[in-house]
Amino acid sequence: MIDEARAVLVLVHGYGEHSGRYGNLVKPLAELGYAIYAFDLRGHGESPGQRGHIMGWGDYREDLQRFLHHVQELEKDRPLFLYGHSMGGLIVLEYCLRHPEGLAGAIVSGPPIQPVGVAKPSQVFCAKILSKVRPTYSMSLGFDAPALSRDRSVVKAYEEDPLVHCMASARWGTESLETIEWVKAHAASWSLPIFLLHGGADRVSAAQGSRWLFAQLEVEDKTLKVYPGVYHEPHNDLEPEHLVEDVSKWLARHLASVH
Repeated sequence: MIDEARAVLVLVHGYGEHSGRYGNLVKPLAELGYAIYAFDLRGHGESPGQRGHIMGWGDYREDLQRFLHHVQELEKDRPLFLYGHSMGGLIVLEYCLRHPEGLAGAIVSGPPIQPVGVAKPSQVFCAKILSKVRPTYSMSLGFDAPALSRDRSVVKAYEEDPLVHCMASARWGTESLETIEWVKAHAASWSLPIFLLHGGADRVSAAQGSRWLFAQLEVEDKTLKVYPGVYHEPHNDLEPEHLVEDVSKWLARHLASVH
């Protein structure tokens, strides 16, 4: 907790990774006076649970809700923003559509509105069957690590990180696909200020998905930034300071409107 924090940012990481991979974002924002909180999702990082498994998307939603309540107790009366990347972006989108109360806005990075390179038709078919009869059945998604970043040191660190995994259960697969469709169907009812950002050369979740989502949002306070040539993790790609500058400016602008 920062005594004189300007605002609070709760970070939700992506699939197969953990909250410790966001130093390029967390460190400079903390130096600018933001209090940053994060946790590892169930089945990820240092949190318990079968790797890449949930029984329902509500597991993620309820975990995030409990964490937010904890943060709000520590940081009373400070504006609270959510930041979600990739699967974490999907979690944030679904959560805010259901529970926008108490939040000042959301930053969503590389959400899987139009996933590519994963969810092959054969995997989807198997997942739908197994989700009903053996939901914990786990399979490797064969994640393409070089698609994360043009920075080779980032890819190497990812590949050597013992907390990273590429496993997903059948139920996780069906729940993720159903949540994507639910978010798309309810996008027009979005009510919070939102900053959508995406790598223009993302081979994991196509930037066109964020462009499509942005067009569906009927809220006036919406911003979209697509970074040309950038891969799936803008915060870990080359020159992440451009992303940090954009995020900090967006936060500062919305803090001014809150106050």
